[in-house]
Amino acid sequence: MYLAMKTLHVLAVVLFLGNIITGLFWKAHGDRTADPRIIRHTLEGIIRSDRWFTIPGVVLIVVFGVAAAVLGRLPILGTGWIWQSIALFTASGLAFMLQVAPLQRRLLQLASAGVGGGPWDQAAYHRLSRRWEFWGLVAVLTPLAALVLMVYKPGS
Repeated sequence: MYLAMKTLHVLAVVLFLGNIITGLFWKAHGDRTADPRIIRHTLEGIIRSDRWFTIPGVVLIVVFGVAAAVLGRLPILGTGWIWQSIALFTASGLAFMLQVAPLQRRLLQLASAGVGGGPWDQAAYHRLSRRWEFWGLVAVLTPLAALVLMVYKPGS
């Protein structure tokens, strides 16, 4: 049962990381067009994929990770690489909830205004985009660091 939970945990990590990494790629791809219609479409897709893959991925990572630790008799707070990975994963979640998601919604509003006949404020969009890119990297690099800890299990 331990190996099944561990496998499901790893699959959830793949789902989660794959989605957030491709989100960065697609946003950069859409932004290169400078077309608010394409940018809006891209952002809608990123937000939708977060609902369908990122958020469920978080839940599955936690459920299967805790189950694997319990079944493997690994003390969660007594095993350095586990609690450090949890701390990194939590930092990623906070970056996403407090910065990335709100910025995505604001970027979508700016692009939508440009599509709806309103002014396309590219300067404001690019300012917010730089913030989104910074926090998006934080949200990606922290779980990648957690992945490295889980693979190498330092101190074990």
